Amino acid sequence: MKLIRLADKVIAVSSLHEYIAGYCKDYISDDTPDFAVQITQSDIDYEREKSKQEDIKEGIPIRNFSDEYLETLAVYRKTAEKMIDYDTILFHGSAVAVDGIGYLFTAKSGTGKSTHTRLWRELFGERAVMLNDDKPLIKVSENGIIVYGTPWDGKHRLSTNISVPLKAVCVLERSEENRIERVTADSVYDMLVQQVYRPQNPQRLLKTLQLIDVLSENAELYRLGCNMDISAAETAYNAMKGQTYET
Repeated sequence: MKLIRLADKVIAVSSLHEYIAGYCKDYISDDTPDFAVQITQSDIDYEREKSKQEDIKEGIPIRNFSDEYLETLAVYRKTAEKMIDYDTILFHGSAVAVDGIGYLFTAKSGTGKSTHTRLWRELFGERAVMLNDDKPLIKVSENGIIVYGTPWDGKHRLSTNISVPLKAVCVLERSEENRIERVTADSVYDMLVQQVYRPQNPQRLLKTLQLIDVLSENAELYRLGCNMDISAAETAYNAMKGQTYET
C-alpha cells in the first residue's frame, strides 16, 4: 500500500504494480489516510479498452500501453471520483502560478495549452511555477478556489506539489492576433463541463455540476485568442492580473 497526498487529502493506494510509487514519488505521504483506492486487473483492462476507443475516435494507431502505466490511469480515475466528496474536481488544463497566484488554461486538445503556459514561464522566469500541465485538482468553495499540482501532469511530466489560489480560468483559441475578453459562465459552460472529470455515479455527477457553478461564480473567466508568440502571455497576464506587465 502506498500513501499519497493530493489536494490536502491522503489516499491509501493498493496497487498491483510498483510503478505507481515512482509515478507519484513527489506526492508520497506518511500521514493517516482519508480514503482508500484499490486497483484490480479489471480496472486496468477498463483503461486499456477506453484508451483503444479514444484512439479509434481520434483516427490514430491504437497504442499499446503497459499494465503498469494503465494502472496510473485507474488510480487517477478512482481518486477523481472520491475527491468530489471533498468538493474537489479534477480539471483537464494547464495551470501556472505567477507570484503565488494561479491561472488555469483550457482548450480542445492540440490548441496549445502547454505551449502557452511555457510562454508564461519564459516571460516571468523564476516568478512562474508550473503547477500542472494536464490534470490539476481544484478545491471549490465560496470562500475561494485553490488549485493543486498532481502526478498526472502530461507527456512532459510538468508539475509541482504546491497549491495556490486560483484567480482565473481561460479558454484558449488559436488566433493570428492576440485578444482577450472576460466572459460569462454561460458562454463557456459547455467547455467547463467538457474539461472537468465527470463521474458515472449520478449523485457525484450532480455535485460536480454544482461545483462547476461555484467555480464559475468565484473565479474570473476569460476567452483568449492567441498566437504562439511570447506577447500572447503578456496580453493574457495583463488582462487577468489587471495591470500592465512589469519586469
